[in-house]
Amino acid sequence: MSTETPPLGGPPATPEVPATPEASVAPEAPPMPTEPPIASPKKRLSPFLAGILGLAIGAGAVGATWAYTARDTSPAKPATFTLIGAFTLTEDAIDGRTGCYGTDGYDDIEEGTSVTVYDGAGDITATGILGTSTYAGGLCVFDIAIDDVPTGEKFYQVEVSHRGKVHLTADEAEAGKLSVSLG
Repeated sequence: MSTETPPLGGPPATPEVPATPEASVAPEAPPMPTEPPIASPKKRLSPFLAGILGLAIGAGAVGATWAYTARDTSPAKPATFTLIGAFTLTEDAIDGRTGCYGTDGYDDIEEGTSVTVYDGAGDITATGILGTSTYAGGLCVFDIAIDDVPTGEKFYQVEVSHRGKVHLTADEAEAGKLSVSLG
């Protein structure tokens, strides 16, 4: 560096400033990307954990469906009883290999013949059949057991085949005191 004296009457001389190298200049900012950066992929569940999770969700769905459908929203069924009794054929009864049965005008009477129960208004409330038969002294005696006869009537009517109706009080019917004979 030199120290020169300025000429007379002129401005003072400026000292020389060393030049700064270009490396000390701040670098330019990189250009902005045109698309957002791609997120790193999420970690996947292990197959075992995914299976357990699927099983738990499936079991919960099945359980909820069962609970919903198991609700009993139907109206209560009326109380019922089994009408029990006996039917006796007193004429033209024959003892056969498969039970006894009627002949001549009574050939519609045998095990399996229809039995119909009517309410007090004459509407059918239950149906059944003549059950097991026993032959004794020229008579055929058939068991009767008709399920699901609704309670609450004052009396009932019972008809075997097409042979006419027999009347019973509700107390007789529910106590198993049906006793019908034909012949």
